[in-house]
Amino acid sequence: MKEIKAFIKPNRIQKVIDALTDNGFKSMTLSQSEGTGAFKAKSARPSLDFHITESPVVKLELVCQNEEAQTAIDIIIKNGKTEEPGDGIIYVANIEDAFQIKTGESLKGNTL
Repeated sequence: MKEIKAFIKPNRIQKVIDALTDNGFKSMTLSQSEGTGAFKAKSARPSLDFHITESPVVKLELVCQNEEAQTAIDIIIKNGKTEEPGDGIIYVANIEDAFQIKTGESLKGNTL
C-alpha cells in the first residue's frame, strides 16, 4: 500500500477531491496547514499561530493500493496545478499494513 500526502492550494482542493472521488478514491483526510516553502504568495501574512510567514495549504492524505497510486498522483497534479508558482507538493510513502480499529482486521488480510 502507498500513503499519498499532497499539499494543495485551498482554491484547488475541491476540484482535486471531486476528481479523486469520481475515480473511486472515497476515503481521504483533509487538514488546514501553513507552509514555509520557497514560494511565498503575494497574500502571505504573518501567522497568528506561528511566527513564520504563512502560505495557506490544505494537506490531503489518502492510502491506496500500490497499483492505484500513480492514478491518484496524476489526478492530484492535473486538478491541483495552476498558472502560478507554488502549487504544492506530493509525498508518497510505503505503508506496511493498516488495521480496522473496530475489528482489528488488517487491510492486508491478517488479524491482530
